[in-house]
Amino acid sequence: MGVIAETENVRPKKLGVRHAQTFLCFLAMLLAYNMRVNISMAIVDMTDVTKDDHFDWSYSVQSTILSSFFWGYIMLMLPSGELAKRFGGKVLVTISISVNSLLSLLLPTVAYLGGWQFVCACRVLQGMTQSFLFPSMHHLVSQWIPLEEKGRLSGIIYGGTQLGVAIQHIMSGFLASAWGWKSIFYTNGILGALWTVAYLIFGSASPEQSKRISQEELKYIQTSLGRVGKQKKHPTPWMKIITCFPFWATVVAHCGQNWGFFTLMTEMPTYMAKVLGVDLKQNGVFSSLPYLAMYLLSYPFGAMTDLIIQRKWLSVTNTRKLFNSIGHWGPALALIGLSYAPEGNMVIAVVMLTITVGINAGHFSGYMLTLIDLAPNFSSSLMAISNFFSNITSLIAPLVCGLIIQDESDPLEWRKVFFLASGVYFCTNLCYVLFTTSNQQPWNVPEENDSG
Repeated sequence: MGVIAETENVRPKKLGVRHAQTFLCFLAMLLAYNMRVNISMAIVDMTDVTKDDHFDWSYSVQSTILSSFFWGYIMLMLPSGELAKRFGGKVLVTISISVNSLLSLLLPTVAYLGGWQFVCACRVLQGMTQSFLFPSMHHLVSQWIPLEEKGRLSGIIYGGTQLGVAIQHIMSGFLASAWGWKSIFYTNGILGALWTVAYLIFGSASPEQSKRISQEELKYIQTSLGRVGKQKKHPTPWMKIITCFPFWATVVAHCGQNWGFFTLMTEMPTYMAKVLGVDLKQNGVFSSLPYLAMYLLSYPFGAMTDLIIQRKWLSVTNTRKLFNSIGHWGPALALIGLSYAPEGNMVIAVVMLTITVGINAGHFSGYMLTLIDLAPNFSSSLMAISNFFSNITSLIAPLVCGLIIQDESDPLEWRKVFFLASGVYFCTNLCYVLFTTSNQQPWNVPEENDSG
């Protein structure tokens, strides 16, 4: 918000406050995903019948516990964007991580006192507060990250999600073996509490509100983002958003991403166990490889995005489309390869899975940033709407897999699932390539008499 200044923009040579904010946001995403997936690892040990203090939960009860997080996650998704715009990203990210940390610390006690119903209640609350995370983070990125560094620094932030999943897979096995499943939740809770203290001290909702930023860095960020001058808060132009075709094309890409990603995340262990004869649940390091690949690739993809835009080899719109195509059409091809992997050949299957999930990192520099490009001032609201619909898709995808697969050991039925996911990746990205843009929309700064 404010007027766009036609002044030369000079990047400060040293690391600045924006880099510290990037690191804190990266840790927030990492810890949030630690706490999002920890139950899926811990529940294996919690229900181990060889342990004296195990919980006698049926498979249906376990499935209910595992899905309960997303009940709360969807519940507050739509209002979370407006809340982030109104109160700033810092407040809601702090609430998200601190509440999740407290509930992680309480969950072992709650499980013993209240059973699986109380565990579900904790997970629903964790989901509700994590619904703030992506809209708030998008708002923080729109405030802190200059256009010239958006691919690289936002890639670091959102890459924390995949590293969080990978670390949790690795860490949970060691913690459960050494100190039992309760240590998984205690570790997550303590780390989250420490982050909360650090962010309350060093975090800031925007460069303008930071007490530590230099005038040189502040001017650089403001000039890059075109908001030099007094900042105003405009009412959200809901009708303009609802009728913005490029935005809905971006939502379609987001839905396609979640369909493919959650199909793999939820079904991969079953596929490996039933078709390849490998139980990934017993090998956290092995199951973390695809997520580590995705995390590592997010860095070069982000750096290449910034380089292409800085050198003006492609427009911002075409750069986003290029990397989103890598992130969608790459996995589409890899899934076809996976579906024809020789039966029982673990090496080829793991390589194809790692490629599929790894190059999916292209979406971090694709539609994720388009949601900011379209309207930086309302990016949290755009992300909230997009995340709402995409997470409905992520709930539907495993159900469709269940309808397709009648025999979990039949590679031909799995081939249908992989072909479907490949087709979804292809078609949704085609819609994105044909119909979206990264040009800032006129309603990003509404007219004074425009009620939206």
